[in-house]
Amino acid sequence: MTSTPPRPRSGWLTVLAPGVLLALLAALRPLAVPDEGRYADISRWMLVSGDWLVPRLDGLPFFHKPPLTHWLQAASLAVFGVTPWAARLPGVLLACLMLAGVYAAGRRLAGEPLARRAALMLGASGGFLIGGQYVNHDIGVAAWIASAIWCFVLALWDGERPHAGWARAGFAACALGLLTKGLIGVALPGLVIGSWLLATRQWRKIIHLPWVSGLALFVAIALPWFWRAGERYPGLWSYLFGVQQFSRYTSSGFNNVQPWWFYLAGCLLLLFPWAFLAVYEGVARWRGKAPAAPDDPTRRLAVLCWIWLGAIVLFFSIPRSKLIGYILPVLPPLALLAALGWQRALAARPRAGRWFAAAWLLAAALPVAITLAAPRIEGGKLSRDVAAELACRAAPGDPIYALGGYPMDLPFTAQTQQPLRLVQDWARTRAEAGDTWARELFEAGDFEPATARRILLQPEVLAQAARQPHAWLLAPRDLPPDQRPLLAGWQPVSEGQAWALYRSAASAAEGPETSQHEGLPGCHAHGGKQRQP
Repeated sequence: MTSTPPRPRSGWLTVLAPGVLLALLAALRPLAVPDEGRYADISRWMLVSGDWLVPRLDGLPFFHKPPLTHWLQAASLAVFGVTPWAARLPGVLLACLMLAGVYAAGRRLAGEPLARRAALMLGASGGFLIGGQYVNHDIGVAAWIASAIWCFVLALWDGERPHAGWARAGFAACALGLLTKGLIGVALPGLVIGSWLLATRQWRKIIHLPWVSGLALFVAIALPWFWRAGERYPGLWSYLFGVQQFSRYTSSGFNNVQPWWFYLAGCLLLLFPWAFLAVYEGVARWRGKAPAAPDDPTRRLAVLCWIWLGAIVLFFSIPRSKLIGYILPVLPPLALLAALGWQRALAARPRAGRWFAAAWLLAAALPVAITLAAPRIEGGKLSRDVAAELACRAAPGDPIYALGGYPMDLPFTAQTQQPLRLVQDWARTRAEAGDTWARELFEAGDFEPATARRILLQPEVLAQAARQPHAWLLAPRDLPPDQRPLLAGWQPVSEGQAWALYRSAASAAEGPETSQHEGLPGCHAHGGKQRQP
């Protein structure tokens, strides 16, 4: 008796099931610092300020990245409330888009069984189950890059004339990638597709792409924000493309310096343990154990995937600054190569299905365990304990100062309604700062100097603020001894794991708040009640 081939509808369960698991994991941990706190609050601030044109960090223009990620997150926060899960939801959906692309394109190019296997492998990987729930721009741009590559591949796969509809979809995906994280949203699809066409001697097909309509669609999607924001801030383009992208790629003065082999190890980590099957597939194919027929679909797919994988790893290995999230666009080809490796090495063996199911459960268990352990691992860095206290004591109009650092997760957690007033020796900080949170803020302040003067304050303001009613101060628990005299006139309220909360002496003299005091929105989000001091 022969088994019935799986129907396409049941095949989509291989996308749905990991997507549901990812959505559940996204609700199980607080925002990590600094990245998740920073990016989630930039999105929240669009709702607070009503300004959807300009991403803002602590009220200052933040042009490290274009705004698409923040638009999606702000829309999610508006619908589902200001919670970490809502901030993560757009990333979850974009990770599922990447997973769906692996299944749909793999089925079209190499058949249903291989596509299902690749999608299941990707869905049980750390790259998907951890990278897909992290609040930053990496999973979003990876999804658009992968979508653009698949669209152009489907347009160019068969025949001499490209499929115009798929090609136009590729141009649109490039535009969305550009709006997510800048030039790599265009450069990486171009690098992969160009390398593939040259390596397979199909470069003449480029001529027949729908360039006019495709570029018109690209410009219609991508240009309006760059044009409007560039008019408002004349230095935007040079800062975003010159400093934040070109200089970061070519300079050695940024954080996260890693060795040249970092991303080779990263590939194994992102798709652990399946990536070892991709290595096996590559070695076997190099040794000539693969089918030699030039029209074999798995051979053609393997060539595309190795070019895709190699081009992106090489591109990101050139700069000295490296982060694991940068190479999330390698997940689709890596998963397909791993599926080819399984098909070659293990698929025909007895009980292969049971072995795969057991391996899938073990592979998924690792990122699940990491997610569950994250609150304990990150707890010593977070400010959520004092954020809850502040949210239930402060009023929306109360000035909140921060000395000795910037608690990135606190504004989102407490749902502050105005920027924190950050106290530093800013002249000294500007002269000495490396690639730090302080540099992010004083560079942001250069776009709006008047706003920066109200937010980036010198230490001497604290003495006057201590005499101001309803003023609050945040400082690290391990505040350096030379800065502790600045706490004179401030009374301790609460001490958390990483941060301490103070109130001005003038507030203490006034006595408890009235019964009409409702606190910040974050108080209700945490189920708290207004607290009397």
